[in-house]
Amino acid sequence: MLNLHGYEASILKGALLTIEVAVLSLVLAMILGMLGALAKLSSHRFLRSIATLYTTIIRGIPDLVLMMLIFFGGQILLNNSLYAVNEWLNNWFASTDPNHEWTSYLPDYIDVSPFSAGVLTIGFIFGAYMAETFRGAIMAVDQGEMEAAKAYGMSPALSFRRILLPQMIRHALPGFGNNWLVLLKTTALVSIIGLEDMVRISSLAAGSTKMPFTFYMAVAVIFLFFTSVSTGLLKLVERKFSMHTR
Repeated sequence: MLNLHGYEASILKGALLTIEVAVLSLVLAMILGMLGALAKLSSHRFLRSIATLYTTIIRGIPDLVLMMLIFFGGQILLNNSLYAVNEWLNNWFASTDPNHEWTSYLPDYIDVSPFSAGVLTIGFIFGAYMAETFRGAIMAVDQGEMEAAKAYGMSPALSFRRILLPQMIRHALPGFGNNWLVLLKTTALVSIIGLEDMVRISSLAAGSTKMPFTFYMAVAVIFLFFTSVSTGLLKLVERKFSMHTR
C-alpha cells in the first residue's frame, strides 16, 4: 500500500474532477466530430473546406500548445474584444445622444476558469479526431441501404436514425474507444493551467513531502484503473453492436 500522508481524500477528489473533465470533453468532442464528419462528406465545398482546415490544424499542433494557446491567448483575445465592443458602443451612443450617459451591460473582463478552458480545449482537440472516426464509419455503411430507405419513402432524418446511425456506431466503436482512452489521459494536461485535478494535487503533495515517486505512482494506478474499466465497457458495447453480424 502507498502511504499518501493524508492526501488520499484530495487525490480522490481530484480523480473525480478528472472524470468530470473527460466526460464533458467527450460530449463536446462527439458533437464537433459529428458536425465535422457531416461537413467533410457534404456536397458544399465551403463546408468541406472548413472541416478539412479544422481537422488539419488541430491534428498538426501539440495538445499542450493548444491548451496554453486557448487558455491564455483565448482569454486575452476575448477580453480585448469585449473592450473594443464597449468602446465602440460608448462612442456610438455618445455621437447619437451627447446628453445621455449610456451604461454598458457587457462585462469589462471575463475570467475563464481552468475547468471551462480544459473542457473546451480537450473537446475541441478531440472533435477533430472524432470527425475522422465518424467520417470513416459513415463511409463504411453500404450506400445501397440508404438508397433503399429513400425509395421506401423515408425522410433523411428517419433513414439516418434507423439505417445509418446504428451501423455507423458499430463501425466507429474501435476508433471511438481509442480516442476516448487518449482523451482520458490527455486530461492530465489541465494541471498546467491551474485546475486542481489529481495530477496537480499529486504534484503539490510530492513537492511538499519530497516523495514524487509515491504520488505519481498513485496517479498512474488511478489512470490505469480508469482505462481498464473503460476498455472493459467498450468491449461490452462492441459485442452488443456486433451480435447481428455474427
